[in-house]
Amino acid sequence: MVEKSKYDINVNRLYDQLQKVKDPEIDSVSILELGMVENVQYAKNHVLIELLPTFMGCPALDIIKNNIKQQLLTLDFINAVDVKFIYNPPWTSDRITEIGRQKLKEFGIAPPPIHFEETGEWRVNCPYCDSSYTTLDNIFGPTACRSILYCGSCKNPFEAMKPISTLM
Repeated sequence: MVEKSKYDINVNRLYDQLQKVKDPEIDSVSILELGMVENVQYAKNHVLIELLPTFMGCPALDIIKNNIKQQLLTLDFINAVDVKFIYNPPWTSDRITEIGRQKLKEFGIAPPPIHFEETGEWRVNCPYCDSSYTTLDNIFGPTACRSILYCGSCKNPFEAMKPISTLM
């Protein structure tokens, strides 16, 4: 039987804590599920988290940074936490995990398409009834990363995460 090292156990505990850090604007989805965590470095009671911002100028980034620090400092083996925002590779919406996509739908937000079309078109199914009979009402939603759409089938307005791709 292979025994896990203390280092491996601690790294797993770090990821368990990061799973508890939610997007402040969508509190059912974690930063891990959104694919924001690019790298975790841990050595001698210090951890460095490298994050990919979902959108430039996102007002929630400082909150996310502080929430990460607060969450990780609850661990008895961590004395210092640094959070660094990196832009290479760029975050794209295909980094959202399948669980993250499901949680977005449950929250009432249509997830972006998994594969973005080179034409720039994106099709969105309603998060309530899964109909594809939807129209874009406003590209500008309540946040920079979301748009407002309308479902012609169930007659509900809903939000959708904007797709971000390296094809753009």
